[in-house]
Amino acid sequence: MNQLVEKIRSGDIRAIARAISLIENGDAGAVPLLKSLFPRTGNAYLLGITGPPGGGKSTLVDKLIAHYRGRGDKMGVIAVDPSSPFTGGALLGDRVRMQKHATDPGVFIRSMASRGHLGGLAAAAADAATVLDAAGYGIIMFETVGIGQSEVEVAGMVDTTMLVTVPGMGDDVQVLKAGTMEIADIFAVNKADRDGVEKCVIEIEQLLSVREMDQSTWLPPIVQTVARDGQGIDQLAAAIAQHRGYLSEQGRLERRRNQRLQRQVRAIITGRLDQWAHAKLSRDVEARENLEDLYQRKTDPHTVAEAVLTELGIE
Repeated sequence: MNQLVEKIRSGDIRAIARAISLIENGDAGAVPLLKSLFPRTGNAYLLGITGPPGGGKSTLVDKLIAHYRGRGDKMGVIAVDPSSPFTGGALLGDRVRMQKHATDPGVFIRSMASRGHLGGLAAAAADAATVLDAAGYGIIMFETVGIGQSEVEVAGMVDTTMLVTVPGMGDDVQVLKAGTMEIADIFAVNKADRDGVEKCVIEIEQLLSVREMDQSTWLPPIVQTVARDGQGIDQLAAAIAQHRGYLSEQGRLERRRNQRLQRQVRAIITGRLDQWAHAKLSRDVEARENLEDLYQRKTDPHTVAEAVLTELGIE
């Protein structure tokens, strides 16, 4: 274990990949490894990129990698994918648009599949970021595949969240209204050479205008890009830097990260409790008898749950 930790800290690519595989597979050695690495973390800046499918997120990530590598930053990318219903693997695991960075020792790209477990995915992605942070990657990007609960979860794990949309897709802004717009620190209107870009920008501005804001509130900028041609990438990086500067003022970044760590602790607790409850209801004789009474309507769900929770001293 100590040897693996030292290899990760030295930036050994194979050691990093092995550690993330241990995390994804729920290996017993993953938790001790993460405990050893955690004191060496807290230096990386975490950036989340999400938005409806077809918005060009992977192309944007590719261009941002090139931008930051041009400055000498080490880049980690965690691509959060849906699961294959057949293999459980990441459907978009090849990330073709990023392959030109595959031979760059300063870039580490990993696809992670949800395998149908939202909470597990969020936990695994956060732990993978811990490994990359400890390995000295200065910027770690999470790219998600669409808009939904998993994207909101991932947004809660980063310092800056970029929401990508494109003009001419009809219901994109309607999707943003469906409870996801508030996660955005930056809006990227990609494929801005298409007709309808002005309408798309205006609609986002109108949605932002109804937010309750004061002089200290961050107003998400709207950056127009054509990622395919590299247009707007410098402006996008500048917006990220601006938000990072905003967070660095008055302890905002520290508070955001502390809140994130609290959520991570709660997620670990609830995950362990869920596993315990499942085992309890599956194997404990008394719990099984209570469930049989429940099925026959001789008792109720609250009474059964209270009987289980009493064992933990929870009233």
